[in-house]
Amino acid sequence: MMRAAIREIAYYLPEGVVTNADLETDFPEWSMDKIESKTGICSRHIAAPGECSSDLAVQAAQRLFASGACDPTGIDYLLLCTQSPDYFLPTTACTLQQRLGMRTSAGALDFNLGCSGYVYGLGLAQGLIVSGQAERVLLVTAETYSKFIHNRDKSVRTLFGDAAAATLLAAVPEAEGSIPAPFVFGTDGRGAGNLIVPAGAFRKPPGPDTGRETSDEQGNVRSEEQLYMNGAEIFTFTLREIPDCVNRLLQKAKLTVADVDLFVFHQANQYMLEHLRKKMRLPAEKFCVFLRDCGNTVSSTIPIALKEARQSGQLQDGQRVMLVGFGVGYSWGATLLRWPNLELLASA
Repeated sequence: MMRAAIREIAYYLPEGVVTNADLETDFPEWSMDKIESKTGICSRHIAAPGECSSDLAVQAAQRLFASGACDPTGIDYLLLCTQSPDYFLPTTACTLQQRLGMRTSAGALDFNLGCSGYVYGLGLAQGLIVSGQAERVLLVTAETYSKFIHNRDKSVRTLFGDAAAATLLAAVPEAEGSIPAPFVFGTDGRGAGNLIVPAGAFRKPPGPDTGRETSDEQGNVRSEEQLYMNGAEIFTFTLREIPDCVNRLLQKAKLTVADVDLFVFHQANQYMLEHLRKKMRLPAEKFCVFLRDCGNTVSSTIPIALKEARQSGQLQDGQRVMLVGFGVGYSWGATLLRWPNLELLASA
């Protein structure tokens, strides 16, 4: 019996940067200090015109390969999480396979999830490895949310940045007396309208009316072809569901908060993260926060935070880590892993 282990993580941020000073110029009513204190973000990286999610994905994957962790021909399966694909069809993962030089006998697929996507991707990758369908899985998260955002919509422009991350998972022998890493998931489609691009696909095709710009009560400008977020409802959903999600995972693993060495949540914004941490009474020293210089990068926030925690020394070998993703859908998921292995050891 084999299990999955995380072997390497790499990420890529596009060259374009929007700072809080830039936003203050566009929104004089918001100072740089106000933006940072509210969001915890000072700058966010933005893809160039014509730079797509697959372009960011290629850069992240090539950085992973350059680390020596694996050659592209050694990948058995490519999983790409994106909500901003290059095309409706073909699958972006197929074009990514060709660009990376992966062999044609490898599997490849896209899955459309946002801020919970990394946890879901780990679950999919583990399933492929444990079932014997693959020995090495490349999990890539890539988003260019900026292409959905109107320049005059500060409700989302202050938060989101573009990025891609690549995670290599490999099969390793199952340790004696161990059990697979536990996962818990959740879905509530009643919240779909609270974080949405209403028009542009087949339910509401683009047309003269969908491109018409309107302004809301806060002065945010957008059309139906651009991203809308009901921040208050997203906040309420998060505080309602995520503490229960964490408790369900701990119960499933027969652990307590004290047994977890590091908590890595989706890096939505500092305000939300602090409310979650305090509500769940999680120690600040065990709570990972990394979004100051990249913003909310959607499905890439958790792997980026893991990489940075590793480099800073906050994440050490042998530590038990909880990952929690949540957002658009509504969709959420959590898992526990023993870094760097995607497995919880019963004897530990």
